Amino acid sequence: MSLFDTPYLERLADYLDSGDLETDFDFANEEGRVIILEFLEKLMNVAEKADEVATKLIFKGQLGALAGTKTQK
Repeated sequence: MSLFDTPYLERLADYLDSGDLETDFDFANEEGRVIILEFLEKLMNVAEKADEVATKLIFKGQLGALAGTKTQK
């Protein structure tokens, strides 16, 4: 599995947009609800990390451009 599994992210976004997650949560037993909430918490933590890394990469490139230096790839 590639770490950059864009089709999975698209399916996940569709699942969240469709309202099916809310329906699954409503009909889940307590254990199922815990699993859903833990998954969402992990997803939010990963999203925060992705935002931090993206910001760092973007500003790193901009600072290098402002200084007139090449950025490493």
